[in-house]
Amino acid sequence: MPTPPINQATDSSANSASALISCRDLVKTYVMGTQKVHALRGVSLDFEPGEMTAIMGPSGSGKSTLMNLLGALDVPTSGSLSIKGHELSELGPDELADIRNETIGFVFQQFNLLGRATALTNVKLPLRYSRKAIGNINERAAQCLEMVGLGERMDHRPMQLSGGQQQRVAIARALAGSPSIILADEPTGALDTKTSEEIMNLLVDLSHQGITVILVTHENEVAEYAARQIHFRDGAIERDERKSS
Repeated sequence: MPTPPINQATDSSANSASALISCRDLVKTYVMGTQKVHALRGVSLDFEPGEMTAIMGPSGSGKSTLMNLLGALDVPTSGSLSIKGHELSELGPDELADIRNETIGFVFQQFNLLGRATALTNVKLPLRYSRKAIGNINERAAQCLEMVGLGERMDHRPMQLSGGQQQRVAIARALAGSPSIILADEPTGALDTKTSEEIMNLLVDLSHQGITVILVTHENEVAEYAARQIHFRDGAIERDERKSS
């Protein structure tokens, strides 16, 4: 069972020294015409290496906004966000692109695969834009497909694969750059129950290998796979709970 909620400020300060991701007083406000929408209202939290966290909350609660900030896809209105000790507000466009390509792997609900490309080509795609020394990108992409159990499907195109297999290709693509972090947006939303279980077990295995996995989900069954659940409401953390060991 989850442990009781912990004080947000106390938890953040206790973990900040070892945190892979550190957020302090994050505010995100969108201006829509004459109105301001407060998507995040002073959020502070940390994510540890190898921790698997489920972000939950109703529509408009701020969870997707937080994921966009964590993925360096957007910038906060105010506050501090650092990844691996790098304060994102101090980085230029090229450095932010490097963070996205080399430190973070993205997994989406609808897979976002190139329909005419093979599984191997889809996994190779982010490697072509990486400035990190990868070595042989064919070998690296093939290795990632082996890791997710698709070693025999490398030459198959998305239409020749099941939904679960397509999501495995997407996870292999996210792993290609050897990321420290995987951000998954409703990774089981387009899958049946059995396939969802397989994908979630794969993400759990990756967290056990030291990758920090952060996923957005509205399904309690999916969130139960995570060691930590953070519930958002009205742009703020309502509950932050970790399972007991």
